[in-house]
Amino acid sequence: MLTRRLFTAAALATLATAGQAHDSQILDIAGQYTAQGRYPDGRAYTGPVEIFQQGSEVEIYWSIDGHSYQGRGNVQGRIVTVNWGAATPIIYVVTGRELHGTWDSGTGLERLIPR
Repeated sequence: MLTRRLFTAAALATLATAGQAHDSQILDIAGQYTAQGRYPDGRAYTGPVEIFQQGSEVEIYWSIDGHSYQGRGNVQGRIVTVNWGAATPIIYVVTGRELHGTWDSGTGLERLIPR
């Protein structure tokens, strides 16, 4: 029984180390996207978006309704937080190849779909 406990402890240690290594890998989200979103008042919008990435740092450029926006942020796990000059950041969750986010304290919604 002691051998089994040692093996189990060793197996758990290996799994924990593998999990930490996986968590430290940075998702590559660089590329061109199409934004589909909703303003806080419910109106829909769409437009091209480009993401540049170096390590965990990202720069994002949007062109929405004739206006250009840019922001900088970082990738931590599956969460991307982008400061773009507003009072609150855009917070995306990476789901598959898409990014799903909220802005304006959660009242605006945005989905970035790879082109």
